[in-house]
Amino acid sequence: MEDIGNGDHTSLACIPYDAESSAILKVKDNGILAGMEEAFLVFSMIDNTLQIESYLQDGAAIKHGDIAFKVSGKAQSILKAERLVLNIMQRMSGIATLTNRFVKAAESYPAKILDTRKTTPNFRYFEKKAVKIGGGKNHRFALYDMIMIKDNHISYAGGIDAAITRANEYLKLNNLLLKIEIEASNLNQVKEILSIGNVHRIMLDNFSLANMHEAVKLIDKRFETEISGGVTLETIRDFAATGVDYISVGALTHSAKSLDLSLKAS
Repeated sequence: MEDIGNGDHTSLACIPYDAESSAILKVKDNGILAGMEEAFLVFSMIDNTLQIESYLQDGAAIKHGDIAFKVSGKAQSILKAERLVLNIMQRMSGIATLTNRFVKAAESYPAKILDTRKTTPNFRYFEKKAVKIGGGKNHRFALYDMIMIKDNHISYAGGIDAAITRANEYLKLNNLLLKIEIEASNLNQVKEILSIGNVHRIMLDNFSLANMHEAVKLIDKRFETEISGGVTLETIRDFAATGVDYISVGALTHSAKSLDLSLKAS
């Protein structure tokens, strides 16, 4: 609906209706491939008579010059699907590539690399799928599948104790089985959370490296631990070395550069 509207007038004007052709998906960058399944679904929705030969799969390490697939059939149909296929694959491949770099940077340690909700509206499913293709893990998908008490919730609730108490009462009242995660901004808050309990995970938000080590030591596996804030390819290995369980990286989805791919007539 967004891309075609009332017709691909350029192709309708220039290409005979019954013209047959083919095109290849050319890789013009190095990284991790993602979005093949989505590309094939787009081609099928546009024209289910199109034939596709797949040469690579999602998750494959790719380099400049590789060919991911060949599509054959009505030329008008190939052109109609071209941009949507490329938009999806370039975006997903870029996210998978960046995620893979973060995962490899921390691979000596058991910490799992998580995404966040910092995603493109209406494209979250595909972006989070790309994170998994790149070797990362999904955090909660949306607001409905975890209780995640952050600094603003704590402020509005009237403090850490009130926020945790109300969260547990809410789950019991509504018969919900959701994990509770709470954000800590400093070591004093970590100590307060430990004294209250009744959570599953403590997020260490924008802690210094020294305080991360101290917090993980204080928590001592009583609850899951997560680091957030200031995570880059240069810092993630040091963060993982603290012994934390999870490291969440908003950049996986909000700062990934799309991979360069093109669909060329063959």
